[in-house]
Amino acid sequence: MSEVEGRYTTIVSPELLRQHLDDPLWVIIDCRHSLQDFSLGHRLYGEGHIPGAFFTDFENDLAGEKTGGNGRHPLPDPEHFADFLRSLGATDDAQVVAYDEGADMYAARLWFLCRWIGHEMVAILDGGISAWRALGYPIESGVTPCHPERSERSERSRGTSSGLSLCLHPELVVTADDVLESLNSSQMLLIDARAGDRFRGEVEPIDPVAGHIPGAKNRWFKESFDERGRLKSPQRLREEFAAYGDPSHVVHQCGSGVSSAVNALAMERAGLRGSRLYAGSWSEWCTDPTRPIERG
Repeated sequence: MSEVEGRYTTIVSPELLRQHLDDPLWVIIDCRHSLQDFSLGHRLYGEGHIPGAFFTDFENDLAGEKTGGNGRHPLPDPEHFADFLRSLGATDDAQVVAYDEGADMYAARLWFLCRWIGHEMVAILDGGISAWRALGYPIESGVTPCHPERSERSERSRGTSSGLSLCLHPELVVTADDVLESLNSSQMLLIDARAGDRFRGEVEPIDPVAGHIPGAKNRWFKESFDERGRLKSPQRLREEFAAYGDPSHVVHQCGSGVSSAVNALAMERAGLRGSRLYAGSWSEWCTDPTRPIERG
């Protein structure tokens, strides 16, 4: 879908979002979060957010139940996630816009989950709330109540053509077994989105084991943003991702399947389609001592 058609599937600018603040078909979601302080996002939202934006509790709305062996942020139950979007009034014709602080990973996670359940009209706010503030655009505090019209549409949405459908795309994700079976195969090109020192196993501040999946290449997710905190241009992203080979062979991973969504978004923005995501990522991989690891 192209922006000319009014359907945004990768990014929207702050200027464009401001034009649609009162549009009931635009659902804005604040995804700010911290892996070190799970309450930070909610505090930041209460202190100030884009007018009309709804808050998402990242650990509960954008992640599933942890078993101890499926990673720190397993995919949520798809129906649970669809219900979360419906509760905000999202329908099949809604334009979902997610934002975080800017040059961060949390909005991209929501972007990926929307695509996973079949809702393609989802984009991140380019530059996040930092870019919004830099332009002097309005900020409101408190909690955004659900718009009455959105509430009514949400009640009607389940099981109706006018609501939000769920059309799962399992081909967008791979499992640990899929990765294990494809190690050292040219049919799988692993891109690890963690910072270089974590990838090399020099430090590991979160997971119990340091290192990376054998054969993975490192591209820190921050490399997909420019110096302003905006996503790089499609041409520049195409040039940078060309080094990894066939896009359809690319599998994105990171620590827990969150920052890797940024690289998936960047490839989509560059027109390089067909990549997949290993949602369990390193936090799942390293729980099984029989799975091989590399360092350096």
